[in-house]
Amino acid sequence: MKILLAEDQTMVRTALASLLRLESDYHVDEAVDGADAQKKLQEADYDVLLSDIEMPNLSGLELVQWAQQQQPNLRSVIITTFNRAGYIKRAIDSGVRGFLLKDAPINELIASLQRVCLGEQVISNDLLLQALGERDPLTEKERKALRLASQGLSTQAIAEQLFIAPGTARNYLSEAINKLHASNRTEAARIAHQKGWL
Repeated sequence: MKILLAEDQTMVRTALASLLRLESDYHVDEAVDGADAQKKLQEADYDVLLSDIEMPNLSGLELVQWAQQQQPNLRSVIITTFNRAGYIKRAIDSGVRGFLLKDAPINELIASLQRVCLGEQVISNDLLLQALGERDPLTEKERKALRLASQGLSTQAIAEQLFIAPGTARNYLSEAINKLHASNRTEAARIAHQKGWL
């Protein structure tokens, strides 16, 4: 099995890659973030993309969505410390074959990867029930605007990043604030992040 491991925390990435190599005959390449993984996926074929969610440049969920379009046969698995309902739901909607927590034992991870390669979807029942419990009210455009706002960008800068008019960016942010019953964009971003919707 040829695996691409995308994880921005060096210690976690190298430890996980070493464990996978030690416990199995898997070939494991490492990517330092989502953008690096995207580049490596364009240069070589892999059986499995094993990706963290929260990474700079390109999140794990954005990477999975891109990878599904480019390489439909690639099996994507999310491995994370976050079991937020919003993340799980978006990951399932993105077509991931597995959603695993980093604190799982290595033999459980290997067994899950083997099941994924056999065509199964591996998501624990507890996580699945949690994901079905709460609906993400944000549109993709509102999410993008809110994510940029959480980075401290002005409405003008958000508009430029998204190639839209400043008034449209303001509308996206207002909609997100209203939907999340927040008093401002900062609070809205905090709520959305806690829920796993950003």
